[in-house]
Amino acid sequence: MMVYGDMEFTISKLKEDKKSYSRFIKYNKHLEKIKLTGEIAAGIAHEIRNPMTTVRGLLQILLKEKECFSLEKNLGIMIKELDRANDIITESLLLASTKATGLKMKNLNDIIRILSPHIKSNASKSKNNVVIELGVIPDQLLNEEDMKKLIINLSQNGLEAMSSGGTLTIKTYTEDTNIILSVQDQGTGIKPDILEKLGTPFFSTKDHSGLGLAICYSIAARHNAILQIETGPTGTTVFFRMVRPQ
Repeated sequence: MMVYGDMEFTISKLKEDKKSYSRFIKYNKHLEKIKLTGEIAAGIAHEIRNPMTTVRGLLQILLKEKECFSLEKNLGIMIKELDRANDIITESLLLASTKATGLKMKNLNDIIRILSPHIKSNASKSKNNVVIELGVIPDQLLNEEDMKKLIINLSQNGLEAMSSGGTLTIKTYTEDTNIILSVQDQGTGIKPDILEKLGTPFFSTKDHSGLGLAICYSIAARHNAILQIETGPTGTTVFFRMVRPQ
């Protein structure tokens, strides 16, 4: 049995519904690209991190040398940039994982409640509002850290899409056989040419690594869920659709 959004199909039924089958194939090709990026990163991570660790160690030694006190600011910037590069490598490695680990029975609402102060704090910095509407949903096998990454990434994307005075709405609810998390912003929408590239590793319209949404797609796949994006002139909504436990 294959699951696509809020519809369950056998392969034969998918092929009968050509539009749904086309979306299914396109979505899975996208996931394969994300996985391939992660596998490449995994292959070179060790070779890159070793010299980076050496350079970082030498910079820390230089920071303690009296002759280098005048360079303290610049050396600090270099260390910070090395740490940023290391973070990008770590994020890239998350894309290679397709098997769910560390799953425990959790309620998505509880995870959102934990993150709520952080999300609202970020919103206040840009003078935006956050509305959280949590429906009655069942517990599900979740990796809590993965779900935190997903919620933070989707929320941050939504906040960055809006000018001051906008409202970010986070909802959970059930629909047919699905548990759904939706994150809706009041931005100006996403252009079609940009929409096609969203979730592609290292693609970004902002000053980011371009891995946030790709990681969200990977997390969704590990939880047998999918991401769907609906966008228009009045804003964008991202849906995380997960099959309810039987």
